[in-house]
Amino acid sequence: MQDPKEYISQHKDRFINELIELLKIPSISANSAFSEATHQTAKAVANSLKKVGCDVVEICETPGYPIVYAHKMIDPNLPTVLVYGHYDVQPPDPLNLWDSPPFEPVIKKTTLHPEGAIFARGACDDKGQMYMHVKALEYMIANQKLPCNVKFMIEGEEEIGSANLAWYVARNQDKLSNDVILISDTGMIANDIPSITTGLRGLSYVEVEVTGPNRDLHSGLYGGAVANPINILSKMIASLHDDNNHITVKGFYDKVEKLTKAERDKMGEAPFSLEYYKKALDIDAVYGEKGYTTNERSSIRPTLDVNGIWGGYTGEGAKTVIASKAYAKISMRLVPHQDWEEITALFKAHFESISPAGVTVKVTPHHGGQGYVTPIDSIGYRAAEKAYEKTFEKTPIPQRSGGSIPIVALFEQELKSKTILMGFGLDSDAIHSPNEHFGIWNYLKGIETIPYFYEYFVEMKK
Repeated sequence: MQDPKEYISQHKDRFINELIELLKIPSISANSAFSEATHQTAKAVANSLKKVGCDVVEICETPGYPIVYAHKMIDPNLPTVLVYGHYDVQPPDPLNLWDSPPFEPVIKKTTLHPEGAIFARGACDDKGQMYMHVKALEYMIANQKLPCNVKFMIEGEEEIGSANLAWYVARNQDKLSNDVILISDTGMIANDIPSITTGLRGLSYVEVEVTGPNRDLHSGLYGGAVANPINILSKMIASLHDDNNHITVKGFYDKVEKLTKAERDKMGEAPFSLEYYKKALDIDAVYGEKGYTTNERSSIRPTLDVNGIWGGYTGEGAKTVIASKAYAKISMRLVPHQDWEEITALFKAHFESISPAGVTVKVTPHHGGQGYVTPIDSIGYRAAEKAYEKTFEKTPIPQRSGGSIPIVALFEQELKSKTILMGFGLDSDAIHSPNEHFGIWNYLKGIETIPYFYEYFVEMKK
């Protein structure tokens, strides 16, 4: 029988090549033009779970993209781990900023990844991290090291808000019953500073539309005489923050969790270099809410950001028009106790209330989810901590993340179980951006660490 490190060394090239083949499929859930490819990816994930030895593998249809369900049940009296991940990816735009095509994976060495990193859309978020669990299960089954039952639920709509996951979970609670949920869709501080994500922000995502005249107008004949929707929208967006970068939506902060000084000081112990942070982003200064550090702004404080804005003529050359309509997409990251539906309603009421005469405003909610904090004294967390200590030879740091995985709160509500977030990516992996990548060292380290979580979780449950 081999330990994980020996098994990985023996099968390293195959593990990498299998992931590369999965990354070649453009499973872009947000774009219907890639529907066939997204369904193809579900089949590929299902096939991989069959090959490693799952007893049951199903492609479960939903009103949207299918969910891949699989399980390996060895004893109903033993604990059950439910692994969640997603096979869909973000759109790769803007394509011109990629150094290599997003769905033609390449391996390149970088300063942070001297052993090489796989550059492709979905490499880290989440195909690479999801596939670590498939390969970890392969190791455990092949070496008779699986100490408990395991279930997989891999969805294809995470990047568009997991629209049908609640529908599926509500109809399959017995099927999905578990003792702990394991997710790798987060990151860690650095390769030599392991960390476990203990908090996620919630999310509210909306689209706004400002309409002025009934058609595009000549800016010479009508300029200065009618409201310009682009100008109006720009002013409205600018007013959403005050001079201290405090969000001006009435009631927005009413339920924001306030951490004590001791809690904030504890967060401040996590290694962080402001100079390195600025250098990595090629910026000369940070920016954000007054009175908070960079790490606090991106984890324990809520935010409001414009994700896209458009209207009028944006082609080559000039076209002197006042556009009839202007649009923006806006996301709000929320902290524990902020309800995403309540925040969406507050935003809608506020944005409509600041609309001046001469235009009409429409706010369309898209999707959202609640924030989540996992306790660090649970069996699941302690098992994960011990697993990291085994493979990294260091105790991981508990860390709150600025990102959102809305379904985590849903899982606790519907399945009554805690989620452990064992991420192996880095902040520099450019998820959602051009040149997304995932270090080969990180990929293999995840495969090595995950089996120890199973071992220690079962031991602690006895």
